[in-house]
Order: sequence, then structure tokens, then C-alpha cells
Amino acid sequence: MATGLIAIGAGIAVLTGFGGGIGIGIATSKASEAVARQPEARGAINGTLILGCALAEATAIYGLVVALLIIIMLG
Repeated sequence: MATGLIAIGAGIAVLTGFGGGIGIGIATSKASEAVARQPEARGAINGTLILGCALAEATAIYGLVVALLIIIMLG
């Protein structure tokens, strides 16, 4: 029983990857639209996009680390 609950907890922790993926996808689409509207602002848009994507990806990585810690420490 406890092993099943540990697996469910780790699975829920890994779901943060979906949030990171959705966030990066939305940010990329909006950045593409912004560059299409104002090509001269491409450098500033790309810098902001990369920073936002790094923060979203960090959230997904934290979820993976939490899932691994749940499995290792409680499993």
C-alpha cells in the first residue's frame, strides 16, 4: 500500500513538467508574434524569452528532483 502511495506522490510531483512545457510553448508563440510585429525589437524579445524559458524549465526540473527524492527517500 505504501509503495503505491509513494508512486502516486512521485507521479504528481512530475506533473510540474506539463506546466513548464505549456509555459514555454505559450511564451515562444507570443515571442514569435512580437517579432513578427516589430522585427527591430528582436534582440530584446529574444533576451526576455530566454530568461522566461529558463525560469519555466527550472520549475519543471524542481518537480523532477522532488519526485526523485520522494522515490529515493521513502521508497
